[in-house]
Amino acid sequence: MKKISVLLVLLLIFSCGKEQHDLTVIGNIKGLKKGSVYLKKVKDTALVVVDSIAISGNSQFELHSDLESPEVFFLYLDKNSKSEDDRILFFADKGTTEINTTLKNFVFDAKINGSKQQKILEEYRMIVSRFNEKNLNLIKESFEAQKSGDTSKYNSIQNEFDSLLKRKYLYTVNFALNNKDSEVAPYLALTEIYNAQIKYLDTINVSLTTEVKNSKYGKEFQSFIDSIKSKE
Repeated sequence: MKKISVLLVLLLIFSCGKEQHDLTVIGNIKGLKKGSVYLKKVKDTALVVVDSIAISGNSQFELHSDLESPEVFFLYLDKNSKSEDDRILFFADKGTTEINTTLKNFVFDAKINGSKQQKILEEYRMIVSRFNEKNLNLIKESFEAQKSGDTSKYNSIQNEFDSLLKRKYLYTVNFALNNKDSEVAPYLALTEIYNAQIKYLDTINVSLTTEVKNSKYGKEFQSFIDSIKSKE
């Protein structure tokens, strides 16, 4: 019994001495032998580093951050080359987020397992990617019509651009309304449709739950709407 008691005391001392973090980001970058991994977030409109780790041989990493409410972070990879850093955007909540990817396709191979907000964001981005793909096709068609001097076709494509943009905006508004209990809603409003008509932004804001309104993005969204209304 005495041995068991001593063991329990030692475990208690160890757990108390271990630093606690709001957010822990763990993962593996397959193929990475040497480089640096950074955890960043936006603070006062600037992108700041909150933690980093140098990779040398072992491609696994662990990063930490304080976190008051669910928030978007960026995982950056510096490959020790002259090329621009790669980055993975993810929505984090308190606890652990796991990100596994590869050196070859750092962004596109990323598998993220963490918050419920991340799952909602991935759902949105999957649908919006179809809008973006259509937009790229229209850009190509518009360029070809302009090059060939086909004014009629060019004007028709411009109308398609406008229609596509309206559909994307309406989809985003509806998505936010359907996820009014998630911090993803005000985040999308601030980043995807910030220049939409105030009536749409107001509708989203009014629908948000109290918890979401009190979150980082909920407060920023309220301030953004107040700023627009003060200029009217």
